[in-house]
Amino acid sequence: MGDLKTGSTFESLSKAERIRHLGEVGARALRYWDVSPDARLTLLNISENATYRVDDPRAAEPFILRVHRTGYHTREAVRTELAWMKALKEEAGVETPQAIPSRSGELIRSVETPALGEERFVVMFAFINGREPDADDLTEPFKRLGAIAARMHCHARGWQRPPYFERLVWDFEGSVGRNGNWGDWREGLALDAECIAVLEEMSALVRQRLTRFGQGPDRFGLIHADLRLANLLVTNDDTRVIDFDDAGLGWFLYDVATAVSFMEERPDLDDLLRAWVQGYRTEAPLSPEEEAEIPTFVMLRRLAIVAWIGSHAETDLARELGQPFTEGSVRLARKYLQRFKP
Repeated sequence: MGDLKTGSTFESLSKAERIRHLGEVGARALRYWDVSPDARLTLLNISENATYRVDDPRAAEPFILRVHRTGYHTREAVRTELAWMKALKEEAGVETPQAIPSRSGELIRSVETPALGEERFVVMFAFINGREPDADDLTEPFKRLGAIAARMHCHARGWQRPPYFERLVWDFEGSVGRNGNWGDWREGLALDAECIAVLEEMSALVRQRLTRFGQGPDRFGLIHADLRLANLLVTNDDTRVIDFDDAGLGWFLYDVATAVSFMEERPDLDDLLRAWVQGYRTEAPLSPEEEAEIPTFVMLRRLAIVAWIGSHAETDLARELGQPFTEGSVRLARKYLQRFKP
Protein backbone atom coordinates (compact mmCIF):
# COMPACT_ATOMS: atom_id res chain seq x y z
CA MET A 1 0.00 0.00 0.00
CA GLY A 2 1.94 2.92 -1.26
CA ASP A 3 -0.28 5.43 0.56
CA LEU A 4 0.53 4.12 4.04
CA LYS A 5 1.96 6.78 6.29
CA THR A 6 4.94 5.90 8.45
CA GLY A 7 3.79 5.56 12.02
CA SER A 8 0.36 4.24 11.06
CA THR A 9 -0.93 1.06 12.67
CA PHE A 10 -3.07 -1.74 11.29
CA GLU A 11 -5.75 -0.83 13.85
CA SER A 12 -5.88 2.73 12.52
CA LEU A 13 -6.77 1.55 9.00
CA SER A 14 -10.33 1.41 7.73
CA LYS A 15 -11.90 -1.97 7.05
CA ALA A 16 -11.31 -1.61 3.32
CA GLU A 17 -7.69 -0.59 3.91
CA ARG A 18 -7.12 -3.59 6.17
CA ILE A 19 -8.49 -5.99 3.58
CA ARG A 20 -6.36 -4.39 0.87
CA HIS A 21 -3.26 -4.50 3.08
CA LEU A 22 -3.69 -8.17 3.97
CA GLY A 23 -4.15 -9.01 0.30
CA GLU A 24 -0.94 -7.20 -0.56
CA VAL A 25 0.92 -9.05 2.20
CA GLY A 26 -0.36 -12.32 0.72
CA ALA A 27 0.69 -11.28 -2.78
CA ARG A 28 4.17 -10.35 -1.58
CA ALA A 29 4.48 -13.66 0.24
CA LEU A 30 3.83 -15.70 -2.90
CA ARG A 31 7.33 -15.01 -4.16
CA TYR A 32 8.70 -17.30 -1.45
CA TRP A 33 6.91 -20.34 -2.89
CA ASP A 34 7.26 -22.08 -6.22
CA VAL A 35 4.15 -20.69 -7.83
CA SER A 36 3.60 -19.01 -11.16
CA PRO A 37 3.75 -15.20 -11.42
CA ASP A 38 0.22 -15.54 -12.79
CA ALA A 39 -1.09 -17.17 -9.61
CA ARG A 40 -4.31 -15.55 -8.41
CA LEU A 41 -5.28 -14.85 -4.78
CA THR A 42 -8.92 -15.07 -3.73
CA LEU A 43 -9.93 -14.07 -0.21
CA LEU A 44 -11.84 -16.86 1.54
CA ASN A 45 -12.31 -15.28 4.94
CA ILE A 46 -10.91 -12.88 7.48
CA SER A 47 -11.54 -13.74 11.10
CA GLU A 48 -8.40 -13.78 13.17
CA ASN A 49 -6.11 -14.56 10.25
CA ALA A 50 -6.72 -13.89 6.56
CA THR A 51 -7.12 -17.00 4.42
CA TYR A 52 -6.76 -17.03 0.64
CA ARG A 53 -7.20 -19.54 -2.13
CA VAL A 54 -4.24 -19.56 -4.51
CA ASP A 55 -5.01 -20.64 -8.07
CA ASP A 56 -1.86 -21.36 -10.05
CA PRO A 57 -2.32 -22.16 -13.76
CA ARG A 58 0.66 -24.54 -13.49
CA ALA A 59 -0.80 -26.54 -10.58
CA ALA A 60 -3.42 -29.29 -10.73
CA GLU A 61 -5.04 -28.12 -7.48
CA PRO A 62 -5.25 -24.79 -5.67
CA PHE A 63 -3.31 -23.96 -2.51
CA ILE A 64 -4.40 -22.21 0.67
CA LEU A 65 -2.41 -19.23 1.97
CA ARG A 66 -2.78 -18.08 5.57
CA VAL A 67 -1.67 -14.58 6.56
CA HIS A 68 -1.38 -14.50 10.35
CA ARG A 69 -2.58 -11.81 12.67
CA THR A 70 0.14 -10.08 14.66
CA GLY A 71 0.84 -10.58 18.35
CA TYR A 72 -1.00 -13.89 18.87
CA HIS A 73 1.61 -16.57 18.17
CA THR A 74 5.39 -16.63 18.04
CA ARG A 75 7.21 -18.39 15.21
CA GLU A 76 7.89 -21.32 17.55
CA ALA A 77 4.19 -21.60 18.35
CA VAL A 78 3.32 -21.74 14.65
CA ARG A 79 6.06 -24.36 14.12
CA THR A 80 4.47 -26.42 16.89
CA GLU A 81 1.04 -26.18 15.27
CA LEU A 82 2.37 -27.36 11.91
CA ALA A 83 4.37 -30.17 13.52
CA TRP A 84 1.31 -31.55 15.31
CA MET A 85 -0.82 -31.34 12.16
CA LYS A 86 1.83 -33.33 10.29
CA ALA A 87 2.09 -35.91 13.07
CA LEU A 88 -1.70 -36.32 13.26
CA LYS A 89 -1.87 -37.14 9.57
CA GLU A 90 1.14 -39.47 9.53
CA GLU A 91 0.70 -41.17 12.91
CA ALA A 92 -3.01 -41.00 13.76
CA GLY A 93 -4.66 -41.01 10.35
CA VAL A 94 -6.40 -37.69 10.94
CA GLU A 95 -6.64 -35.80 7.67
CA THR A 96 -5.31 -32.28 8.18
CA PRO A 97 -3.98 -29.62 5.78
CA GLN A 98 -0.23 -29.95 5.34
CA ALA A 99 2.11 -26.98 5.14
CA ILE A 100 4.08 -26.64 1.91
CA PRO A 101 7.77 -25.72 2.19
CA SER A 102 8.85 -22.50 0.54
CA ARG A 103 11.69 -22.46 -1.99
CA SER A 104 14.17 -22.20 0.90
CA GLY A 105 12.62 -25.17 2.67
CA GLU A 106 11.00 -23.07 5.42
CA LEU A 107 7.37 -23.67 6.28
CA ILE A 108 6.87 -20.22 7.78
CA ARG A 109 7.85 -17.03 6.01
CA SER A 110 7.44 -13.51 7.27
CA VAL A 111 6.45 -10.34 5.44
CA GLU A 112 7.37 -6.99 6.91
CA THR A 113 5.51 -3.73 6.41
CA PRO A 114 7.78 -1.01 7.82
CA ALA A 115 5.18 1.74 7.47
CA LEU A 116 2.95 -0.16 9.93
CA GLY A 117 5.83 -1.44 12.03
CA GLU A 118 4.58 -5.00 11.63
CA GLU A 119 5.78 -8.44 10.65
CA ARG A 120 3.28 -11.13 9.66
CA PHE A 121 3.88 -14.84 9.41
CA VAL A 122 2.59 -16.53 6.26
CA VAL A 123 2.06 -20.26 5.65
CA MET A 124 1.04 -22.10 2.48
CA PHE A 125 -1.08 -25.26 2.78
CA ALA A 126 -2.03 -28.02 0.39
CA PHE A 127 -5.72 -27.95 -0.53
CA ILE A 128 -8.01 -30.64 0.90
CA ASN A 129 -11.52 -31.33 -0.32
CA GLY A 130 -14.70 -31.40 1.71
CA ARG A 131 -17.65 -29.32 2.79
CA GLU A 132 -18.85 -27.95 6.09
CA PRO A 133 -21.32 -30.32 7.81
CA ASP A 134 -25.02 -29.62 7.27
CA ALA A 135 -26.20 -27.90 10.44
CA ASP A 136 -29.67 -29.42 10.03
CA ASP A 137 -28.45 -33.03 10.16
CA LEU A 138 -25.62 -33.37 12.65
CA THR A 139 -26.13 -36.62 14.54
CA GLU A 140 -23.93 -38.82 12.35
CA PRO A 141 -21.31 -36.08 11.79
CA PHE A 142 -21.07 -35.65 15.58
CA LYS A 143 -20.47 -39.38 16.04
CA ARG A 144 -17.64 -39.18 13.51
CA LEU A 145 -16.31 -36.02 15.12
CA GLY A 146 -16.29 -37.67 18.55
CA ALA A 147 -14.26 -40.56 17.17
CA ILE A 148 -11.78 -38.21 15.49
CA ALA A 149 -11.44 -36.14 18.66
CA ALA A 150 -10.62 -39.32 20.58
CA ARG A 151 -7.94 -40.26 18.06
CA MET A 152 -6.46 -36.77 18.33
CA HIS A 153 -6.45 -36.93 22.13
CA CYS A 154 -4.89 -40.40 22.19
CA HIS A 155 -2.19 -39.17 19.85
CA ALA A 156 -1.59 -36.03 21.92
CA ARG A 157 -1.07 -38.07 25.08
CA GLY A 158 1.72 -40.07 23.47
CA TRP A 159 3.20 -37.49 21.11
CA GLN A 160 6.85 -36.63 21.62
CA ARG A 161 6.63 -32.85 21.63
CA PRO A 162 9.35 -31.01 19.74
CA PRO A 163 11.96 -29.11 21.75
CA TYR A 164 10.52 -25.82 20.50
CA PHE A 165 6.98 -26.70 21.69
CA GLU A 166 4.97 -23.59 22.50
CA ARG A 167 1.20 -23.11 22.49
CA LEU A 168 -1.50 -21.19 24.33
CA VAL A 169 -2.95 -22.64 27.53
CA TRP A 170 -6.74 -22.99 27.77
CA ASP A 171 -7.03 -23.60 31.50
CA PHE A 172 -9.57 -21.59 33.51
CA GLU A 173 -7.44 -18.45 33.59
CA GLY A 174 -6.45 -18.71 29.94
CA SER A 175 -10.06 -19.22 28.91
CA VAL A 176 -12.04 -16.83 31.09
CA GLY A 177 -9.65 -15.18 33.53
CA ARG A 178 -9.33 -11.41 33.62
CA ASN A 179 -6.22 -11.71 31.46
CA GLY A 180 -7.53 -14.55 29.33
CA ASN A 181 -6.31 -15.32 25.82
CA TRP A 182 -9.33 -13.53 24.36
CA GLY A 183 -9.64 -10.79 26.94
CA ASP A 184 -11.94 -10.26 29.92
CA TRP A 185 -15.53 -11.48 29.41
CA ARG A 186 -16.72 -8.66 31.69
CA GLU A 187 -16.00 -6.35 28.76
CA GLY A 188 -18.40 -8.25 26.52
CA LEU A 189 -21.23 -6.58 24.65
CA ALA A 190 -24.43 -5.44 26.39
CA LEU A 191 -23.42 -6.63 29.85
CA ASP A 192 -25.25 -4.79 32.60
CA ALA A 193 -24.76 -5.28 36.35
CA GLU A 194 -27.38 -8.03 36.58
CA CYS A 195 -25.87 -9.99 33.68
CA ILE A 196 -22.39 -9.69 35.15
CA ALA A 197 -23.64 -10.93 38.53
CA VAL A 198 -25.21 -14.03 36.99
CA LEU A 199 -22.14 -14.80 34.87
CA GLU A 200 -19.81 -14.18 37.83
CA GLU A 201 -21.75 -16.72 39.91
CA MET A 202 -21.69 -19.23 37.07
CA SER A 203 -17.97 -18.62 36.48
CA ALA A 204 -17.18 -19.25 40.14
CA LEU A 205 -19.07 -22.55 40.04
CA VAL A 206 -17.29 -23.58 36.84
CA ARG A 207 -13.94 -22.83 38.46
CA GLN A 208 -14.89 -24.86 41.53
CA ARG A 209 -15.98 -27.87 39.50
CA LEU A 210 -12.93 -27.76 37.20
CA THR A 211 -10.61 -27.58 40.19
CA ARG A 212 -12.22 -30.74 41.51
CA PHE A 213 -12.12 -32.33 38.04
CA GLY A 214 -8.36 -31.80 37.90
CA GLN A 215 -5.69 -31.53 35.23
CA GLY A 216 -4.22 -35.02 35.23
CA PRO A 217 -2.58 -36.16 31.98
CA ASP A 218 -5.61 -38.32 31.19
CA ARG A 219 -7.85 -35.21 31.21
CA PHE A 220 -5.64 -32.27 30.22
CA GLY A 221 -3.26 -32.04 27.28
CA LEU A 222 -2.88 -30.83 23.70
CA ILE A 223 -6.24 -30.10 22.06
CA HIS A 224 -7.56 -28.49 18.89
CA ALA A 225 -9.59 -25.99 20.96
CA ASP A 226 -11.89 -24.93 18.10
CA LEU A 227 -13.65 -27.99 16.65
CA ARG A 228 -16.71 -26.05 15.52
CA LEU A 229 -18.50 -26.76 12.23
CA ALA A 230 -16.60 -24.07 10.33
CA ASN A 231 -13.35 -25.95 10.98
CA LEU A 232 -14.55 -29.32 9.71
CA LEU A 233 -14.68 -30.63 6.16
CA VAL A 234 -16.73 -33.74 5.50
CA THR A 235 -16.70 -36.14 2.57
CA ASN A 236 -18.77 -39.27 2.04
CA ASP A 237 -16.50 -41.34 4.28
CA ASP A 238 -14.28 -38.97 6.22
CA THR A 239 -14.17 -35.84 8.37
CA ARG A 240 -11.16 -33.57 7.95
CA VAL A 241 -10.02 -31.09 10.58
CA ILE A 242 -8.68 -27.66 9.62
CA ASP A 243 -7.59 -24.44 11.34
CA PHE A 244 -5.40 -25.44 14.29
CA ASP A 245 -4.67 -21.78 15.04
CA ASP A 246 -6.08 -22.02 18.59
CA ALA A 247 -4.65 -25.46 19.36
CA GLY A 248 -3.08 -25.51 22.80
CA LEU A 249 -3.03 -27.10 26.21
CA GLY A 250 -6.42 -27.61 27.78
CA TRP A 251 -8.95 -30.12 29.01
CA PHE A 252 -9.70 -32.76 26.39
CA LEU A 253 -13.42 -32.24 27.00
CA TYR A 254 -13.05 -28.61 25.97
CA ASP A 255 -13.03 -29.95 22.40
CA VAL A 256 -16.61 -31.23 22.68
CA ALA A 257 -17.67 -27.82 24.01
CA THR A 258 -16.10 -26.09 21.01
CA ALA A 259 -18.00 -28.47 18.72
CA VAL A 260 -21.31 -26.99 19.90
CA SER A 261 -20.16 -23.37 19.80
CA PHE A 262 -23.06 -21.06 18.88
CA MET A 263 -25.46 -24.04 19.13
CA GLU A 264 -25.82 -24.24 22.90
CA GLU A 265 -29.53 -23.36 22.79
CA ARG A 266 -30.45 -25.84 20.05
CA PRO A 267 -33.30 -28.12 21.19
CA ASP A 268 -31.28 -31.17 20.11
CA LEU A 269 -28.11 -30.15 21.97
CA ASP A 270 -28.24 -33.15 24.32
CA ASP A 271 -28.67 -35.49 21.36
CA LEU A 272 -25.60 -34.02 19.68
CA LEU A 273 -23.53 -34.35 22.83
CA ARG A 274 -24.64 -37.97 23.25
CA ALA A 275 -23.69 -38.65 19.62
CA TRP A 276 -20.25 -37.14 20.20
CA VAL A 277 -19.73 -39.27 23.33
CA GLN A 278 -20.88 -42.39 21.50
CA GLY A 279 -18.37 -41.75 18.73
CA TYR A 280 -15.62 -40.91 21.20
CA ARG A 281 -16.04 -44.22 23.01
CA THR A 282 -15.41 -46.14 19.78
CA GLU A 283 -11.80 -44.91 19.96
CA ALA A 284 -11.07 -44.17 23.63
CA PRO A 285 -12.60 -44.56 27.09
CA LEU A 286 -14.68 -41.79 28.62
CA SER A 287 -15.86 -42.29 32.18
CA PRO A 288 -19.38 -41.45 33.40
CA GLU A 289 -17.80 -38.81 35.64
CA GLU A 290 -16.19 -37.14 32.64
CA GLU A 291 -19.38 -37.31 30.59
CA ALA A 292 -21.32 -35.73 33.43
CA GLU A 293 -18.98 -32.72 33.43
CA ILE A 294 -19.50 -31.84 29.75
CA PRO A 295 -22.04 -29.05 30.60
CA THR A 296 -19.30 -27.34 32.63
CA PHE A 297 -17.04 -27.21 29.60
CA VAL A 298 -19.89 -25.97 27.43
CA MET A 299 -20.28 -23.01 29.79
CA LEU A 300 -16.53 -22.42 29.98
CA ARG A 301 -16.44 -22.16 26.19
CA ARG A 302 -19.55 -19.99 26.05
CA LEU A 303 -18.04 -17.50 28.48
CA ALA A 304 -14.78 -17.49 26.50
CA ILE A 305 -16.73 -16.47 23.41
CA VAL A 306 -18.39 -13.64 25.35
CA ALA A 307 -14.83 -12.44 25.99
CA TRP A 308 -13.91 -12.88 22.32
CA ILE A 309 -16.89 -10.81 21.17
CA GLY A 310 -15.95 -8.02 23.55
CA SER A 311 -12.34 -7.92 22.36
CA HIS A 312 -13.32 -8.23 18.68
CA ALA A 313 -16.29 -5.89 18.64
CA GLU A 314 -15.21 -4.45 15.28
CA THR A 315 -15.48 -7.79 13.45
CA ASP A 316 -18.46 -8.88 11.37
CA LEU A 317 -18.97 -12.00 13.50
CA ALA A 318 -19.01 -10.07 16.77
CA ARG A 319 -21.53 -7.60 15.36
CA GLU A 320 -23.64 -10.46 14.01
CA LEU A 321 -23.71 -12.23 17.39
CA GLY A 322 -23.94 -9.08 19.49
CA GLN A 323 -26.44 -8.58 22.29
CA PRO A 324 -28.52 -11.74 21.56
CA PHE A 325 -25.46 -13.90 22.28
CA THR A 326 -24.97 -12.17 25.62
CA GLU A 327 -28.64 -12.61 26.52
CA GLY A 328 -28.47 -16.28 25.56
CA SER A 329 -25.33 -16.73 27.66
CA VAL A 330 -27.15 -15.38 30.71
CA ARG A 331 -30.08 -17.74 30.10
CA LEU A 332 -27.69 -20.68 29.83
CA ALA A 333 -25.86 -19.57 32.97
CA ARG A 334 -29.11 -19.49 34.96
CA LYS A 335 -29.96 -23.03 33.80
CA TYR A 336 -26.47 -24.24 34.67
CA LEU A 337 -26.74 -22.75 38.16
CA GLN A 338 -30.15 -24.33 38.70
CA ARG A 339 -28.74 -27.70 37.73
CA PHE A 340 -25.37 -27.69 39.49
CA LYS A 341 -25.42 -25.11 42.27
CA PRO A 342 -25.12 -26.89 45.64
